[in-house]
Amino acid sequence: MGIEEDRKKLERSLKPHWVWAIAFGSAIGWGAFILPPDWMGDAGPLGVIIGILLGAILMMVIGVSYGYLIEKFPVTGGEFAYAYIGFGRKFAFLAGWFLTLGYMCIVALNASALSLLAKFLFPDFMTIGTLYTVAGYDVSIMQILLSSLAIIIFGLMNIRGAKFSGNVQFIFAMVLITGIVLLGLGAVFTDGPSLSNATPAFKPDQSMIVSILTILALAPFAYVGFDNIPQAAEEFDFSPKKAFALIIWSLLAAGLAYSAMILITASTMPWQELNNVINAQNIEWGVGHAIESYMGRLGVFIIAAAVSMGIFTGLNGFMISSSRLTFAMGRARILPNVFRKLHPKYNTPYVGVAFTMLICLIAPWFGREALLWVVDMSSTGVAIAYFFCTATAYKYFAWSESGKKKNPKALVSPVRKVFSLLGLISSIGFLVLLLFPPMPSSLGRESYIALGVWILLGIVFYFANQKRYNDIAEKDMNYLILEKEEV
Repeated sequence: MGIEEDRKKLERSLKPHWVWAIAFGSAIGWGAFILPPDWMGDAGPLGVIIGILLGAILMMVIGVSYGYLIEKFPVTGGEFAYAYIGFGRKFAFLAGWFLTLGYMCIVALNASALSLLAKFLFPDFMTIGTLYTVAGYDVSIMQILLSSLAIIIFGLMNIRGAKFSGNVQFIFAMVLITGIVLLGLGAVFTDGPSLSNATPAFKPDQSMIVSILTILALAPFAYVGFDNIPQAAEEFDFSPKKAFALIIWSLLAAGLAYSAMILITASTMPWQELNNVINAQNIEWGVGHAIESYMGRLGVFIIAAAVSMGIFTGLNGFMISSSRLTFAMGRARILPNVFRKLHPKYNTPYVGVAFTMLICLIAPWFGREALLWVVDMSSTGVAIAYFFCTATAYKYFAWSESGKKKNPKALVSPVRKVFSLLGLISSIGFLVLLLFPPMPSSLGRESYIALGVWILLGIVFYFANQKRYNDIAEKDMNYLILEKEEV
């Protein structure tokens, strides 16, 4: 069988508003509804909002590179394909491996967030069958079962096809936005909430700059969902030229949603007092407690619906991306052949979905605190992927016609080259913030250990498959990854 016949393709079935919902829903996820008290404790309300919005702007800068590469190479694989284009096979595996880690971590964390929500709503029921404690967090059989069930349901849903998943994702995203609007209206029209509670604006014992940088370092994790768009590019049922606009609108919507939830939470009561209450009473879900203080059980119902949609969009979106990424790597022969198989009925990369499910089903047994160690370092993997995308785009843009003579395939676009350079610098800055120990945003010891384990596992995978990966002729590899023999 020739390489063209052997290259399996995904069906074009995704509509623009579905792709926007995949990006927005994945980016906003559960974080906007669970993390505000933690973030305010690190930076203060205004520090969080500035850091989050600056992060969105930097992601938009990075998005310029994504928009161009999606338009030029509309294939699944995203940063794996872009790293291959710019830097070759070894770096392609590096980018793909770290991004796979980021996607799977977020699937697992969304599943654990569902248990956290249930524990807040039904505390007695969710503590049935407590098994053990990990890092101070009690792990019960009910939490394990609920998280596992969510992973399995969304895995099976993804096997049914991108069209079904995309349609459901859009519905989830609309319900999520409606929930935020209702919570905001409640804060405006009920007694109690006031913006005066959002003081001091920054964390008192650190500088404004440090506060903002602490949150800015989280941007790769907070907005990681927008890069689900290139993973779905092969399934676009529309022109890939629209991808850049979808990236910008998804990032803008996510930044506003994060900021709205910070303001709503901070307005309920003085934010330092809120954090003290959360710590003193060991409250599982601080935002839920804050909303209940001014909207009662109705508010809890609204935010429970909104956070459920955030969790569902995260589970669905990153399940899509993880399975597409492992499919692309399997198609390139750097992962075992089984990963390039498509479902006989639904034409979906079902093995990648099943692999994601199996890995993520391990996570609920370790408790939420231990899982946070892994998720913290997953931002590193995402930042590495951003680096390869922007660096490749930088190589494909030329300052002038003289630059094009050196690289005939380059596009003369000094403005885009500036944006790709700024994106490249931003991605390096994110890595410094995460990996340079003196920085307050750097990874903890446990996260470094988890990162080391993933690197070792990647080395094993690479050397197990490197011979056939490297033996494939360049034009054949180009076709397997990019569906064209010449880059």
